[in-house]
Amino acid sequence: MEIYVVRGGDSLYGIARRYGTDAAELARINQLNDPARLVPGMALLVPGGTADRRAIEVNAYAYPAISDAVMAETMPYLTFFCPFCYQADAAGGLLPIEDARMIAAAYADNAAPLLTVTNLGRSGGFSGEIAHALFTDKTAQDALFENIFSVLRMKNYYGVNFNIEYVYPYDRDSYSQFLRRAADELHPRGYFLSTAIAPKESAEQEGLLYTAHDYAAHGRYADRVIIMTYEWGYTYGPPMATAPLNKVEEVVQYAVSQIPPEKLLMGIPNYAYDWTLPFVKGNAAQAISNNRAIELAREVGAEIMYDETAQTPYYNYYDSNGQQHVVWFEDARSVAAKMQLLRNYDLAGYSIWTVMSFYKPMMTVMDSMFDIIKI
Repeated sequence: MEIYVVRGGDSLYGIARRYGTDAAELARINQLNDPARLVPGMALLVPGGTADRRAIEVNAYAYPAISDAVMAETMPYLTFFCPFCYQADAAGGLLPIEDARMIAAAYADNAAPLLTVTNLGRSGGFSGEIAHALFTDKTAQDALFENIFSVLRMKNYYGVNFNIEYVYPYDRDSYSQFLRRAADELHPRGYFLSTAIAPKESAEQEGLLYTAHDYAAHGRYADRVIIMTYEWGYTYGPPMATAPLNKVEEVVQYAVSQIPPEKLLMGIPNYAYDWTLPFVKGNAAQAISNNRAIELAREVGAEIMYDETAQTPYYNYYDSNGQQHVVWFEDARSVAAKMQLLRNYDLAGYSIWTVMSFYKPMMTVMDSMFDIIKI
């Protein structure tokens, strides 16, 4: 695939003729609901070009509310699928979710479902207290692994994904020992182990999100390590790209110094943020899908711009109340740039947060560059 950036006066029919294809095919691969309304600055995938293909793995997270239609569209592109999530408590208990439909859909398309275990508290938010108990209380830890194996057997999961965040810095070593036990428990029984880690740029990076995540330990004990390379631009933060390529590359450079590249999955966001301007600390941005971001640009007549440093598209608009907004999202260009980064560092693949909506340009770019490994 090649990428064409729409100019003023372009039509889908004219672009199709230029590339020797038809407008219906362009509309299909770009998921255009209204092909007659192109937005200046938007990136369109067009047939053509060649790629030095290799096989990669793709992981994705989704909530139980995901629709059957979205799962059917998404599963052909996945190696691993993580229903989100089983919440562990401080005693080692697991709060179940309605995941039978998701597991069945994964196996039906040769994707491997992973039991995703988190330290999310019952009232929301990751809990350092829960993590501390699971890492240091042998009774709680024994109960946790007993419950994990019960779910693995009962639900026929392929393995486990630990997504444990906001760990207290003083629990760094106990977290690593917990991962060692997880490997010792899971691997002899034939189960797969993956983990998700915060996006660190150096070993010295401090903070509740980062200090306790020992990259080398994750690389030593886990089969795959997902780097959560997103949320630079986040709900309560100032407007910016969610996954600016320059920042993502800094994390990847550190990661490959600590973890074998063939174990690393780079995180890619499948969502956009709409901020009201001027930014006021404490005000939340609205999370929307990438498809919705493009539709909104059409509705408000915005011209899509592209930040060359972040390698990410954005645009400004005024709402009906005269309030200014800025939207940062992902398009074919930004996805292709991330895919090239994956190739440059020879990583195992990437991980999508989340696939609650199907964004065809993302999958089409990936499919044009790589073959997807199936389990």
